[in-house]
Amino acid sequence: MKGILIRGFQQGLSVTWTLGKVIFPITLIVTILQHTPVLPWLIEKISPLMALFGLSGEAAVPLVLGNALNLYAGIAAIVSFDFTVKEVFIMAVMMSFSHNLFIESTLASKAGVNGWLISGIRISLAIMSAAVINLFWSGGNNMAAYGMISTANSVPDGLTEIIIQGLQTAFLAILQLALIVIPLMMVMQVLREKGWLQIVSNKLAPFTRLLGMEKNTSMTLVTGLTIGLAYGAGMMIQAVEEDGVSRRDMYLALIFLVSCHAVVEDTLVFVPLGIPVLPLLVIRLVTAILLTMAVAFTWKRMEKQKRKDTSHEHSYNTL
Repeated sequence: MKGILIRGFQQGLSVTWTLGKVIFPITLIVTILQHTPVLPWLIEKISPLMALFGLSGEAAVPLVLGNALNLYAGIAAIVSFDFTVKEVFIMAVMMSFSHNLFIESTLASKAGVNGWLISGIRISLAIMSAAVINLFWSGGNNMAAYGMISTANSVPDGLTEIIIQGLQTAFLAILQLALIVIPLMMVMQVLREKGWLQIVSNKLAPFTRLLGMEKNTSMTLVTGLTIGLAYGAGMMIQAVEEDGVSRRDMYLALIFLVSCHAVVEDTLVFVPLGIPVLPLLVIRLVTAILLTMAVAFTWKRMEKQKRKDTSHEHSYNTL
């Protein structure tokens, strides 16, 4: 057992190093840009588009920060302004689909999936969901109550303090990553070498087949659903290398997870904002299932047509 835990610990360190090389520089750069004219300029350019989704111009601030950083940065920006319940709900749905784009899309590419495609899907889902909610929901016009959330933030003074804050944020991001990834890798190593992982995969096989994937993709789905894309990326990379997950199944798994990941944390984090979170969870889950099934069906039809065309071409050449 000791040998298993040591191997898991070593795997965790390796994964932390791989992901940390991506997370650290991006977190540092974006945190510094947050205190420069760059992000305010971007927010100013995006503001006119907010009206299309039933949002005020100030909504550009949490959406930009949420997409550039994470949900917590977006929520911190939300509580800095007065929004209606409808506006907060629309922003919550948008950021649930599309947040932390730089890091999570880059990490997805580490698993062999096109990061630009993943970003495009997430942004498209955010835009379409906001448009649909704004069109069909006429309620939620009362002002949102943010409960006990504090809006106080310390603003760094000068370039030196900005850089120090950026370094602190980046180091804390790596530390948090290590505290999650290393124990996870140790647990997964035990499950793998004891044969329990195969049992879990067998139990989840009907669900993964429903989504058009093989059962060896199940742990990738479970990891992403529970701890998210950024922290689950280590498991996804390992799954590609050790579990024989095909390129097609990894694409389908990530298409599902970009729509619905970290379902507990990413849902409960919006509770203090005074919005209905159950509809938020249902929207994400239903969207993930329908989108993945549609892509799997289309992919299968295209592969079947390609094999058919190849077979005909082979027959013609033989004649």
